[in-house]
Amino acid sequence: MSRVAQVDAFILTVPRDEPYLGALGPGETPNKRGYFVRKGNKTVYPIFDRSVVVRVITDSGVAAWGETYGIVAPKATTAIIVDLLADFVVGRDPAEASAIHDDLYSLMRVRGYTGGFYLDALAAVDIALWDAAGKVAGKPVYELLGGRKREELSGYVSGLPKPTLDERAAFAKDWLGRGFDRFKFAGAVAGEGIVEEMAKLREELGDDAQIACDMHWAHTPDQAIDAIKRMEPYDLWFAEAPIAPENVKGLAKVAKSVDTPIGAGEEWRTLFEAQLRYDVDAVKIVQPEMGHTGITEFTRISKAAHERGISILPHATVGSGIFLAASLHASFSLEGVIGHEYQHSVVERNHNLMTNRIICSNGNYQLSDAAGLGVEPTEDMLSRLELQTE
Repeated sequence: MSRVAQVDAFILTVPRDEPYLGALGPGETPNKRGYFVRKGNKTVYPIFDRSVVVRVITDSGVAAWGETYGIVAPKATTAIIVDLLADFVVGRDPAEASAIHDDLYSLMRVRGYTGGFYLDALAAVDIALWDAAGKVAGKPVYELLGGRKREELSGYVSGLPKPTLDERAAFAKDWLGRGFDRFKFAGAVAGEGIVEEMAKLREELGDDAQIACDMHWAHTPDQAIDAIKRMEPYDLWFAEAPIAPENVKGLAKVAKSVDTPIGAGEEWRTLFEAQLRYDVDAVKIVQPEMGHTGITEFTRISKAAHERGISILPHATVGSGIFLAASLHASFSLEGVIGHEYQHSVVERNHNLMTNRIICSNGNYQLSDAAGLGVEPTEDMLSRLELQTE
């Protein structure tokens, strides 16, 4: 039996020439910490890529890796790992990753820490434990999760980071020529309006492409219903995050008022949150985000969705590739997964950070069958990691 001997937390920062989702708009000025607010969805973003990375080392010398969000205030997450979680993981068997997850969740649940930075920290630890369990067993993580259910998984192009609508449409058409026929555009940076964006993309991409709109939580229920109905003549694939995530009843109202499937879930961290939406038929597509859930809750959210006939289309955003690899292992092992987000502006930029780089070519993801998650930090990535000690 292998035991965890050490848990370390790091901050990884990678410069970008252009912020996530594209160039800064009018009035979107970074502050001294490199944060700015997107006017389209009133959400804070950094001008760089940043995540929190966890390393678990076993008593047999196995080094395993996990990752979560570090987009803003990353030291809030690393402090939770270093000051609280790490000591409760040391001495445990990584093969018991799900049980460890539940024990760590229980530490703070009665104090109300059932989301946010606490569960992001837990997600990173959980991913690292699954990676360790796979490496110790000599098996890929998808085998530990029940085995591979598919040979390939389609990726959809997420984000069209160009300054004008014509350029975004041309950019999408270029991806169409590379074998991708599923797309999602970001409403927060659709300067001419989301209906106009949808119409132009349909014109440029033709009738066979699937096109979704990420509405970035920016609408009231009535506004969302109106906008979705105006996009529906252009065969909208799904509408993501149409209203504020706290408004469960409002989301159900939107879902019942339109013909387009509603997608949501990137900000959820547990099955408890998902069930609130499942129980009122608020979503037809669930989009679990590995960086928030970890492998344990990702699989629980997805299995419960499949039992209810809800499709699974995992979300994936800023990271080095560790939590994307974890998301793919879980996705290849689950029933009901209809595809996976491909954040080309992150994955293609950060390919030098991982060995066995994650590849999505001709519209399909490839999955390593190496032990654990199948990816390791390169020397370049290791040189960028800032160890956190408090």
